[in-house]
Amino acid sequence: MSGARPVTVMGLGLFGGGAAVARYLARSGARVTVTDLRTASELAPALAQLSDCDVRYVLGEHRKEDFRAAELVVANPAVPPSSPYLAAARDAGVPITSEAALFLDRCPARVAAITGTQGKSSCASFLAQILSGSGVRAWLGGNIGRSLLDVLDEMAPEHVAVIELSSYQLEVLPDQVARRGADSPVELAAVTNVLADHLERHGSRAAYARAKARVLELVRPGGTALLPADFEGEPPPGVARLGPAPRSEGEADRAAIEALGLPGFQHDNLRLALRAARCLGADEPATRAALAGTEAPPHRLEHLGTLRGRAIWDNGVSTTPDSTVSAMRALEPGFVLLCGGKDKRLPLEELVAVARARASRVVVFGAAAPAWVPLLRAAGVQTHAARGVEEGLALCLEQGREGEALLFSPAAASFDAWPNFRARALAFRAALGPLDD
Repeated sequence: MSGARPVTVMGLGLFGGGAAVARYLARSGARVTVTDLRTASELAPALAQLSDCDVRYVLGEHRKEDFRAAELVVANPAVPPSSPYLAAARDAGVPITSEAALFLDRCPARVAAITGTQGKSSCASFLAQILSGSGVRAWLGGNIGRSLLDVLDEMAPEHVAVIELSSYQLEVLPDQVARRGADSPVELAAVTNVLADHLERHGSRAAYARAKARVLELVRPGGTALLPADFEGEPPPGVARLGPAPRSEGEADRAAIEALGLPGFQHDNLRLALRAARCLGADEPATRAALAGTEAPPHRLEHLGTLRGRAIWDNGVSTTPDSTVSAMRALEPGFVLLCGGKDKRLPLEELVAVARARASRVVVFGAAAPAWVPLLRAAGVQTHAARGVEEGLALCLEQGREGEALLFSPAAASFDAWPNFRARALAFRAALGPLDD
């Protein structure tokens, strides 16, 4: 990008994507205005990342003139498309794009795009590790927490960029980016699963599934889509539709996966990552050998050690009932479940049933407690309410018994008290204090 083209970045955020966009555009010669409803103090970590960039800030508010006067608006994917400020840009003929779209439009490397309700971060991380261990230079980024705009200049055509894409990111991709056909850098798309999530944004499970299905629009002819059997979307002409490797496939793969000692639900993510790596050209022996050094991302049913004789499991990544159900089924019955946060209004019947069958007690913290506690108690589950993570943990430990595992798996959004699931999970870990081992 050359010249002093005025660009408005809407939503700096705290995940790093907004800062990466502003930095990339400023260094490319654009005249950048960053606007965010948060204040400078709330955005201090993100602003620090831009301390060496020439950027103009409008904080604590949005102004329609900043959208009408721009030649391009880059919107945070958390901003709903119905925003009146984005409408002002559209009415003025100003194109609207996103960080993910900018990256896909400029990426010189091959791209593997990973999405799904559960397991997308794990699958993307596993794929990048397997490729790297197989001798392929791999870059990992996207919704997993790192923008790859900063390293575009370091990428080469033979490299693979593994990007995790959320439904929000996919929903707002401009058609000219999502449907580039043979010019697209996306060689492979993989979907882990499509369950119920983000209905407050998409309105219905069908609309959420349609947003996820947009990942197929990215794949260029000759590429591959790895899709669950029940996935309703179809890839474009010339794109091969394959399923993930079946669990019965490959004794050597199965043994290598089991040797890692990861929870059972991660095995499907590993199988999908292995198949994706092989579709991208990595050979079978190399990918299997690369498995030995593969690690799961943190907060995915991670065993932290023991405290007062109790095994502590951190499944802080969970923001949906489905993901907590998976974690409960992975543990031996008799654990204490610590869950809660901001209720997403997702179905809770299965969570309640599995908690009744497998948990000895449940402690619910945060904004979800007034609704969830009566529901669990009505099903016969011994349940307690807590104001926050720290109080909830104290209740778990005070009323528990030695040998009883503790599962932290919120099953709800973090936004009643924390900016993201990581901050909430780290607060849980901090509240634990020193562990026994």
